[in-house]
Amino acid sequence: MDNLVQEKIMHNIISTIEEKVDDELYKLDQLDGTSLEKLREQRLNEMKHEAQLRNDWISKGHGEYTEIDEKDFFAACKKSPEIIIHFYKRDAPRCKIFDHHLKIIASKHLEARFLKINAENAPFLAGKLRIKVIPTLLIAVNGKTKDYIVGFSDLGNCDDFSTEVLEWRLGLSGVIKYEGDITQPANKNANKSKINRLSKKTIRENYSSDESD
Repeated sequence: MDNLVQEKIMHNIISTIEEKVDDELYKLDQLDGTSLEKLREQRLNEMKHEAQLRNDWISKGHGEYTEIDEKDFFAACKKSPEIIIHFYKRDAPRCKIFDHHLKIIASKHLEARFLKINAENAPFLAGKLRIKVIPTLLIAVNGKTKDYIVGFSDLGNCDDFSTEVLEWRLGLSGVIKYEGDITQPANKNANKSKINRLSKKTIRENYSSDESD
C-alpha cells in the first residue's frame, strides 16, 4: 500500500477513535461507582476490538481501490466477506467516473473491499457472473452475489451523480455501513429509479451461469 494512502487511512482511523473516546469520556463523567467501572471496561474492550478489526481490514487491502486479475477473484472473495467489484473497460468514459467515486468511498468504508477487474481480460469470469453491461458493479457478501449496479440507472441516469449517491446505493445493498437515511438518496435531486436485484448466485470456482439459489 502506498505510504501516503496508508498515512491518510490511519489519520482517519485515529480521528474517528479520538472522537469516540471524547464522547465516551463525557458519558463516563455522568456515572459513578460500580456502574462507571463496568461501563468503562465494556467500552474499552469494544474499542480494542474495533481497532483490531480495522488493522485486520487494512492488512487485507481494505481502505484502497485495487485492480486484480481474474485468477485472484475467488481468493479475494474468500478473504473479505464484503466486496464491491467494478467490471470495466479501459476505453469506457463511465468507468473512469466509477473509479473516481469508488476510490473515495473505499478510503472511508474499511469494512468492505473495493476491487476492479478489466472485463476484456476476464471473459470467463464476466460470462459466469453474467456481466453484460459495462460498467457494472458486482456486490458480493459472504461469498454470494447479492446485488448488481448496472451502469448509472440506479444513480439518477446521469454522469454527474455525487459520491454520496453511490455511497447510499451501496448502503442500500448492505455491503457497507451507511450512516445516513437509507430510505432516501443522498442527493434529493437524483431521479428515483427502481432497484432491480438479480437472484443471488454462489461465487465459487464451479459456478454455473444458469445456476441460482
